[in-house]
Amino acid sequence: MAHSLSAKKRIKQNAKRKITNRARKSQGKTQIKHFEAALAIGDVEAASQQHRLLVKKLDKTAATSTMHKKTAARKKSRLAKKLNQLKAKKA
Repeated sequence: MAHSLSAKKRIKQNAKRKITNRARKSQGKTQIKHFEAALAIGDVEAASQQHRLLVKKLDKTAATSTMHKKTAARKKSRLAKKLNQLKAKKA
């Protein structure tokens, strides 16, 4: 157990940040599921809309250091590749 006041404060801060970070990560994962569901249906318009929302969510998560910037970039790239494959198939 922490003894100093600063250590006790740090424990509280870490607990609060843990909750926030988990919520952000969870929202990102949910957004990915929505995007992949739109891909599975084959709806290009819905998939494009979901991709826009997904990119926004990943960028915000990366900006707050919940997720590393390169991790977010890698996920965006892989999902954009899937969207482009769907667009090419429909065209």
